[in-house]
Amino acid sequence: MKILVTGLGLISAAGVNARETLESFRAGKRNAGPVSLFDSKIKSPVFEVMNFSKHYFHERLRTQNLCLAALEEALEDAGLKNSMKGRRIGVALGTTVGSILNDLDFYRAYRENGKASMDAVDRYLQGNLATVVHSFLKTAGPSVTVVNACASGADAVGTAMSWIRSGLCDMAIAGGADEMNRVPLCGFGALGILSDSLCAPFDRDRTGLNLGEGAGVLVLESEKSLKSRSGRARAVMRGYGTSNDAYHLTSPDPEGRGLERAITGALHDAGLKASEISFINAHGTATRENDFVEGRVLRRIFGERTPFISTKGYTGHTLGAAGGLEAGFSILVLENGWIPASAGFKNRDPDIPVAPIAELTSVDGRFSLSTSLGFGGCDAALVFERTEGNGTL
Repeated sequence: MKILVTGLGLISAAGVNARETLESFRAGKRNAGPVSLFDSKIKSPVFEVMNFSKHYFHERLRTQNLCLAALEEALEDAGLKNSMKGRRIGVALGTTVGSILNDLDFYRAYRENGKASMDAVDRYLQGNLATVVHSFLKTAGPSVTVVNACASGADAVGTAMSWIRSGLCDMAIAGGADEMNRVPLCGFGALGILSDSLCAPFDRDRTGLNLGEGAGVLVLESEKSLKSRSGRARAVMRGYGTSNDAYHLTSPDPEGRGLERAITGALHDAGLKASEISFINAHGTATRENDFVEGRVLRRIFGERTPFISTKGYTGHTLGAAGGLEAGFSILVLENGWIPASAGFKNRDPDIPVAPIAELTSVDGRFSLSTSLGFGGCDAALVFERTEGNGTL
């Protein structure tokens, strides 16, 4: 059974839709600066979605509103805004923040006064991302919020794929969303892996990551469902692989065995050889350990022939949203036939046996791979296939 991608929606610092994202990629534009959403002594640059003020759900639940903005674009792209009634539609979305960490005022008030408003509790109970989307669409089908650290968005897409394959639903909303939030910013700062300058994935002189925010949403659909309505397929979702290396709470297995299993599992699921992959959207956080391990794994599996980049130089690390956003980026590359420069990369690291693409480069091929690595040893990989006859954005 073919699983088709019939719609996609993207919002990040690179752009508030797919068109703006491509324009930033082509121009090498990096929209980063000091955090503006809250006061912080941390001076690391961040990639915020600027001037975003849509309130679909609750004005203080930013993750949900970012997700619903991407969902709106994805549904319009799929031609589904007014034709969802009666369809079995699942919702699988990944997040790590999910608007449930917006409760610092509650803790501060309780510590100082011994009591606090229950508004934070209400927001927590409203913080389930998939439930929000399910209620917003009034759909009937399975629903799950995946919280697998920074692999959450990719694992959600893979989960949705399995639902359609097994007949649980005809169509699924899948991807991830996360907001810029004080808790992860302070947490990554405490770990000592935030960079004081713009991040440089896979570069010899990389000093750490920049946090970002946004949402990436795909509409997945069976062939039968698409044939029952007027629509088009932007891509075919060919394969999904997931693994956990169980090595350390925050560090990847130095040998990359979990990531290797996820990639080879996705290739097996897709029925493809490594040599058939024409482009890789790597996780590429710009931390010393991640890029070292990921680069070694890519070299082992693909040799030096397969071009790859990290798009986090344009979006920052969007945590649970990364897998959904980068799945969408991989589809855009297949459609448009070019890979943007890996923003921030200048000098090859002699300890990493492969290097990302340093300038905008044409790519001609049918298949792409997107990788996601998360804390706790969570690894995921997605394979997409270009469809024939698609126009470019």
